Amino acid sequence: MGVDFFTVMAAGQNLILWALTVVAGVAAVVCLIHAAIQRSDAFPAVDRQSKVIWVSILAAATLFIWFFQAPSLLYIVGVVAMLVYLVDVRKRVDDIQGKSWFSKRA
Repeated sequence: MGVDFFTVMAAGQNLILWALTVVAGVAAVVCLIHAAIQRSDAFPAVDRQSKVIWVSILAAATLFIWFFQAPSLLYIVGVVAMLVYLVDVRKRVDDIQGKSWFSKRA
């Protein structure tokens, strides 16, 4: 009695989706913590939404990622929100404060 090919493929797909959820979920938590510890005046200074709005967006994104998981629509919304913060807002907020993630330049 052999192992069914489709069972193995489904298990592999589930493993990949689980790994994506964990990576995105951890990134969302890191972004949420980063946003929470920044100065409030840094966000409007770079022409972005306020700190309260970004912390709220990232909190919702974190919940969406962990509770709805890939490939649901709310999961994708959470990932997009986290990526916008990660690649755009975080960089600008760090630049205006003279910081980087791994060292303090200020």
